[in-house]
Amino acid sequence: MDIVLQLSQRFKNTISLSERSVPVLKHALLFVTLGLMAGCSSLGGNSLEKRSAKLSAGIQRAYTVAPNTANRVAPMIIQSAERYSMDPILMAAVIRQESSYRPTVTSPAGAVGYTQIIPRYWQQTCPGDLFDEAVNINCGTYILSRYSQQAGDIKTGLAYYNVGPSGYKNNRAMKKQGQRYAKQVKEHKKQLENHL
Repeated sequence: MDIVLQLSQRFKNTISLSERSVPVLKHALLFVTLGLMAGCSSLGGNSLEKRSAKLSAGIQRAYTVAPNTANRVAPMIIQSAERYSMDPILMAAVIRQESSYRPTVTSPAGAVGYTQIIPRYWQQTCPGDLFDEAVNINCGTYILSRYSQQAGDIKTGLAYYNVGPSGYKNNRAMKKQGQRYAKQVKEHKKQLENHL
């Protein structure tokens, strides 16, 4: 995030910007940074097939996921991550944290699928069957992208994904829970990166 602040300060110093336009510029730069992160992941810039094979192998080794599951979801993760300018390795880590790659899991709160989407909150935004793997992964990626843009950084975006923006902002216990969640996802991401 430091680079975003540095770049926004440089732009502010270079051209005449009002104080009100700096937050807009910071969000635009965050979006560009996220896009660069997605394109520069550890998967390389090869074809979808090669990147999917690499991600699938990493998921299998890092998270002991069955080959048929990893092979099936890896291209979905990559395509959704590219669509929303997210890091596919981060999204794979979110899925590990949320469902441990079990597509039919339902939480006590009613969250469903790989990315644990709560239908009553997201069904209109993410139409379709949220138990469908592709719909679920795409929706979870969209939500995390949206929250990260809203928060201004990926760490807080992950916390929002777990407890919601209002829970994070208004409840100290939920904020700590969201921060723990973000840390756990980052640990899963590092574990996966070590197996790529």
